[in-house]
Amino acid sequence: MNTLNEFITFEHESEHVFEYELEHNLSSKKFFSTPKIYNANGNLTKRWYVYFSFRNPETGKLERMKNIYGTVNLYKTKEDRLTILSMYRRRLLRLLREGYNPFEDNSKRFSTPEIQDSSKSNSTPQFIPKQAKTSRPEESTPEVVKSTLVEDDTNMTLKEAFAFSLNLKQNVIGERTWKDYEGRSNKFMRWVEEHQKDITHIGQVNKKVISSFLNAMLSVTSSRSYNNYRTDLSSLMQTMEDNDIIIVNPVKKIKALKSIPQRNKTYSLEKQTEIFKYLETKDPILLLYIKFISFNLLRPIEVCRLKIKDINLKENIIQFKAKNSPLKTKRIPEILVKEVPDLSKMDPEAFLFTPNKIGDTWDATEGNRRHYFSKRYKEVVKEHFQLGKNYGLYSFRHTFITKLYRAMVEDSSPHAAKSQLMLITGHSTMESLEKYLRDIDAAIPDDYSHLLK
Repeated sequence: MNTLNEFITFEHESEHVFEYELEHNLSSKKFFSTPKIYNANGNLTKRWYVYFSFRNPETGKLERMKNIYGTVNLYKTKEDRLTILSMYRRRLLRLLREGYNPFEDNSKRFSTPEIQDSSKSNSTPQFIPKQAKTSRPEESTPEVVKSTLVEDDTNMTLKEAFAFSLNLKQNVIGERTWKDYEGRSNKFMRWVEEHQKDITHIGQVNKKVISSFLNAMLSVTSSRSYNNYRTDLSSLMQTMEDNDIIIVNPVKKIKALKSIPQRNKTYSLEKQTEIFKYLETKDPILLLYIKFISFNLLRPIEVCRLKIKDINLKENIIQFKAKNSPLKTKRIPEILVKEVPDLSKMDPEAFLFTPNKIGDTWDATEGNRRHYFSKRYKEVVKEHFQLGKNYGLYSFRHTFITKLYRAMVEDSSPHAAKSQLMLITGHSTMESLEKYLRDIDAAIPDDYSHLLK
């Protein structure tokens, strides 16, 4: 008799032509629980699996069945593991609906010759459920087109479906990204409540509904915001598709708009010097915050993440969560070490930067901490110096990377300068660094007037 693991983890060509047999749902008690994914809170050193319960025919109680592992733990990224487990979960749910019973011999109900003979053949294993048809009947096609909802007794509301998707996302994406997902999905649901009152369940959400919402956002924001909403909603609804809450993700058919990004300009040497001099007496905490951006070339959000324990002044190194790495280690240059106060008696878990002092507790989210310092910079510096919207905290990173590159290229080739600069900035590839330098216009040629004569 084939094991449930074999049924779930072997591919089969007829996977997309299953018809649901919901005979068990006629009972007042469900025979099985909805299969769920265990992801160990994102810990890749632990085993991930799919689990479910089935009602014991002797006791009448739901009992936890053996976990479904398959080959998922051979994969080394969270995204890959979640993709594989989502596939296992879909297959398991279909098998259970087809009548699979772990307390019975299922060999008569399910024919799996290819699994039994897999050692003798290199062909793709076939799984053919009892009464499964080889093609989808024409009369069923309109039903599939009309609704994106899986024919299931769950029939989730919008709130339930997005809550389910957000819950799965929470352990595979960063806090800031998750907050963006949550905020944009809430915005979408509020818009539906106001403008599409007839929509109550996720199956009623189609391409037209999403397009109407995105166009409404475009009318009051920008193409960039339109694309951000589109990306986040698509990601959440793809999770719903992967977990059989909807049949198809309607956002995938909506194209992104062309968007011209606005970037922060670099400061002139004169203006940067003026700002630093002004903040020495006006706001020393904000000045040190800016110097971490300038001298250590950190992003503002990365500075907001810093805790006392992340600063090692004995070895002059700093560790933090970067944009492209869960843990980044960088050298603290001597010019910055001199500016850092004594941290030895401070709580290691305290944040380095808080509103009123260096090294303190701060009950605020990462995004709110970053927003606080951006607003503080606007009120203290931008308004005083009457700086335009293209100048901000991020401008200091652009300014000092430009300064470094131009100084390095004076004594070496551009490639050698970029190779050395890459170690300092933390860019993961030469290509990404070169694109960054082009975007901020760091490389400016010498005067070429003699070539025009």
